Amino acid sequence: MIIFYNAGIYLYYLLILFISPFNSKAKLWIRGRKNWKEKLGGKFKTNKAPVAWFHCASLGEFEQARPVLENFRGKFPEYKILLTFFSPSGYEVRKNYPKADFIEYLPLDTHSNSKSFIEITRPKIAFFVKYEFWHHYIHCLNESGIPVISFSTIFRKDQLFFKSYGKFYLAILKSISKIFVQNKESLELLTTHQINTGEIAGDTRFDRVLEIRKSIKPLPIVESFKSNSKVFIAGSTWPKDLEILLPLINKGIKDLKFIIAPHEIHEHEINDFIQSCKLNCVRYTKADNLQLNNFEVLIIDCIGILSGVYAYGDFGYIGGAFGKGLHNTLEAATFGLPLFFGPNYKKFQEAKDLISIGGAFSITSAKEFENAFFNVMNDAVLHQEITNKNKNFIEANKGATDRIIDYSALLLN
Repeated sequence: MIIFYNAGIYLYYLLILFISPFNSKAKLWIRGRKNWKEKLGGKFKTNKAPVAWFHCASLGEFEQARPVLENFRGKFPEYKILLTFFSPSGYEVRKNYPKADFIEYLPLDTHSNSKSFIEITRPKIAFFVKYEFWHHYIHCLNESGIPVISFSTIFRKDQLFFKSYGKFYLAILKSISKIFVQNKESLELLTTHQINTGEIAGDTRFDRVLEIRKSIKPLPIVESFKSNSKVFIAGSTWPKDLEILLPLINKGIKDLKFIIAPHEIHEHEINDFIQSCKLNCVRYTKADNLQLNNFEVLIIDCIGILSGVYAYGDFGYIGGAFGKGLHNTLEAATFGLPLFFGPNYKKFQEAKDLISIGGAFSITSAKEFENAFFNVMNDAVLHQEITNKNKNFIEANKGATDRIIDYSALLLN
């Protein structure tokens, strides 16, 4: 099976290399790994401090890693923090993150690369977030006697690990020192397959969004735009999400404003939306010195502020669930926003839980969305009930970070 795994890794690399002249993300993926041994060796050459390695696939996983990383740094100040990303979407946004000492792309998962990477960085402990299970890296860490912790992990029966032909991948899970899972079903899947290193800790994002709520910084442009109106915030949207939202937006509902935050910022998509929208739109980056009470739609055309924008919302829509999968609902739920999203949410435990408590609503069409929205908007008592439910839901699920840090302390002490 290792032959097929290695072949798949190399084929993936060749595909990224082939499309890199035509795709900006692929180009960054290739460029970021160029001459990595020399660059990494230079950075670590003089390092004498112990190293804790945190690896994330992308930006979403970074938000799960962040509370653990920052708490680890506080508890073990003598450690240097190495943070790696697989995807440019994470690295390019967080390459200047001040709480990590080294921020790098993860080299391709080959035996040679993983061996060299671990020899250069010499971590004392490694943390892999959610679905990051790289055979050669985990194998080399095991051979070097370095503990590997996986956290915020969630498993489903239909995943490759648990198929009759997935024994190679199941073996990767068996070689991880500790797997902190999000729910009971995940733990049962592990124990059913003779993996006894699992433990329910929950999702560290609950701790992260509680931190955000408690340390929110004012956003003067958003505050001025909101004024005395209610605000509907659509976060991490894709074009299909905007198709669902536009009929409601174009109704021009009195005392209701809209904030749109695209998941990816593309000029042509923003321009298409503005042309389709019947209300007055303003872009966040061009809103300085404008009379914002003249606008009904604010477009967030920059990265990194969405979690703070939700603090100004009264209703929320989370994008992605008409495509590959739902984006982060917890950043909005922590502020008590009633939430709406598309049908592709079933791989996300927090979304299922929010629906089950009545704090979120999955919709499949523009009409269904309008009905669900007006049902909440026109009932102040229901709106307040949902706000309380969502805030309490976040509070009830905190604590994963402490469990992971406590276990790490046992290993390191």
